[in-house]
Parts: sequence; structure tokens; C-alpha cells
Amino acid sequence: MAQINVSNLTFGYEGSYDTIFENVSFSIDTSWKLGFVGRNGKGKTTFLQLLLGKYEYQGAITRSVVFDYFPYPVKQKDLERTAAELMEDWKAGVESWRVLCELEKVDMDAELLYRPFGTLSFGERTRVMLAVLFSGENDFLLIDEPTNHLDQDAREIIKKYLASKKGFILVSHDRDLLDACIDHVLVLNRASIEVQSGNFSSWWENKEKADNFARMEHEKHVKEIGKLKAAADRSSRWAEKNENTKIGYDPAKEHDRSISTRSYIGAKTKKMQSRVKAYEERMDREIEKKEGLLKDIETVKDLKIMPLSHYKERLIECRDFSLKYRDGKENVITGLNFELK
Repeated sequence: MAQINVSNLTFGYEGSYDTIFENVSFSIDTSWKLGFVGRNGKGKTTFLQLLLGKYEYQGAITRSVVFDYFPYPVKQKDLERTAAELMEDWKAGVESWRVLCELEKVDMDAELLYRPFGTLSFGERTRVMLAVLFSGENDFLLIDEPTNHLDQDAREIIKKYLASKKGFILVSHDRDLLDACIDHVLVLNRASIEVQSGNFSSWWENKEKADNFARMEHEKHVKEIGKLKAAADRSSRWAEKNENTKIGYDPAKEHDRSISTRSYIGAKTKKMQSRVKAYEERMDREIEKKEGLLKDIETVKDLKIMPLSHYKERLIECRDFSLKYRDGKENVITGLNFELK
């Protein structure tokens, strides 16, 4: 059991005004099944690349394990090679017998290792890569969106396979996959990073509670600030009005007023001004408490779609349609009939 420690990590792409990470610090355990979540563009894939040492950064990332990354790179010329030939390029020193053992766990026939890689479906390619990925020892694995382009059956196989493993970071937008496979969550919020125990649903439930509490606290502080501001404005007007009475008065109407009255009015004005200052100090404290309460709350804009009528009722009509891949022997679709209106 080892630790991966991230200390004061700061990184931004060259030429970009904003940094992606700013003095980020946290620790994760290499035995965890860690889900990595955050909104698009927040830096999930970038962080995995930083772990792999692909970019220069400020701060420190310390670890005692070797990282390996899914998906492996596949160039156009690699599609003509077999997975058995590509394995050594993907994972140096990989042992074939380990890969064969992992292939069985992802419901794959070993014969697929010896076909041209380009003839495999996306689901088959994914499972072959995962089998190679998990065939090492003491690696900490970085898995980026493994269910992209997969049908439901392939997703279920991947979900069951990953649920039996540990020692990885899994980036995915598939909540069902995350709930089935992880025991900790690393979250890139809008303005912070947090690590929690549990799966995606437990983190989301905690987040909603925290967000609701933050909203209520924010509203409470806003109301209190409004009350204090009104009271400060009122006291300020009173003080100004009172101060204006020090100079100039009507002897007929204020025949009992003497010169000593000016000092009394001044003292009263000073007291009112002190009250205004106290209100302003309380406002500052309320504003300080309010700051940051909504920093991690995501807001969703309503999407309005206004369908337009098309000049044709039928866009596409398909009758007895068949399809096969260029190098395939059999049709993948036969006798398909449909129309799109």
C-alpha cells in the first residue's frame, strides 16, 4: 500500500491566460479504486498526462509506483498489425500468458490477439487493451473513458471486469460504471478539489446537501446584509440631519436654545456616526462569511429547442439495406427498412 502525493501543483498551457491547476494538494492511496469526475474542460485528462510526466509543471508529484495509461496509442499503420505484435509497444516486458488470463475475464477469445487490429470492433479493441493494461504487476493504472463507443453488452462486461480490480484512477461520465467500480472519488469542482470515500452516488448526495446548505447560508447572509445596509443608511441620514441643526436656528421658534446646545448636538451626531460604523463593520463580517459559499455550485442553463417545420415530410427512406466493412466477410446489417420523417 503506497501513497501518491500531489503538493502545490500548478499548471497551465503555454499561451493560456488561466491556469488549470493552482496550488493543488491532495493524497491518494494506490490500493483505491478511484473515480475521477469533473465537468468537461476542467482538466481530468490533463491531470493524467501530468502523472505520466508528459508536461512540465510547478509543485511536486511523488509516488513509488509505475503509471500505465488507457487507451494505448494506435496509429493508422498499427491497424494492419495484430494485438499480439502491438502488446510489446504498449507495455514493455508484457507476458503473453498474463494477457491471456485477463482476456478470459473480459469474455474474449485468445484468437482475437492474432487478427489485424483494424478488423476488431471498438468493444474488442477496448477489451484487448484493458487485458494488456492489467497484465502488469504493481502498476497504478490511469483509465480514461473506457466505455466510449461501446454498446450496452460491452459496457456490462467492462463494468464487471473493473469492479473486480483495484489500484486505478477511472475517468468516466458513465455514472452507472462509476457506482459499480469505485470506492473513492476524486472531484474537480469549480474552485476546489476534494477526495471522498464512497462511490459516485454517495458523493453526489453529499454534494447536493452541501450545496443546499450553502445556498441557504448565502440567502441568510444576503438578507442580513440588506437589513444592516438599510439601518446604516437610516442612521447616516439621521446623523447628517442632526448635524445640520448645529448652525443657524430661529430664535422665535427655538427661544430656549443656548450656545451649549451645539455641543449636545455634536455628541448626539458622533453617537449616531459610531452606530453607522458598527453597522458597516457587521456588514463586512457578513460579506466575508458569504464569500465562497457558492464557489463550487454548478448552474445549469435551460435549453430551449424550437422545432421548425421542414419542407419535406420524409427525409430518408431505406429499403432492404445491407452493410459490411471493407475487409469484412459478412454483413453487419442485412435487410434493414426504415424511414426518417
